[in-house]
Amino acid sequence: MVNKILLISVSSWAIAQVLKLLISAAVYHKFDLNYLFTGGGMPSSHSALVCSCAVSTAFDAGLSSPVFAVSAVMAFIVMYDAANVRLETGKQARVLNQLMRGWGEGRPEVFEAELKELIGHTPLQVAMGAVLGVAVGVGGSLLWIG
Repeated sequence: MVNKILLISVSSWAIAQVLKLLISAAVYHKFDLNYLFTGGGMPSSHSALVCSCAVSTAFDAGLSSPVFAVSAVMAFIVMYDAANVRLETGKQARVLNQLMRGWGEGRPEVFEAELKELIGHTPLQVAMGAVLGVAVGVGGSLLWIG
């Protein structure tokens, strides 16, 4: 037996990751497979995943169900985190990396490798991930649930 909501949600995440790879290749003229497995960038795969989960849960359990309420609340938390907390963390990492580059040989051992800067999302990236997630959630639900 297949968990259709989980399959739809993971499919939405995978589509967002592939789109992220294709968009970065078009914008930066560089085909980097790391975009398939990284956070950050356009569109937000986190937003796509949680929105498709909430939408397909609504189709399966109904808008008045407690499980839909939980999935919708979690979607808002994840999207807020991606566009705010994680975005600011990436900005801080950029500043710290710049400071550490200036230290040269005298930099502390804890900073052997640069911190990851592409962590969060802009509000547009979150919104586009949400649109993708809703579309995949509706489409997948109409095909498999409804």
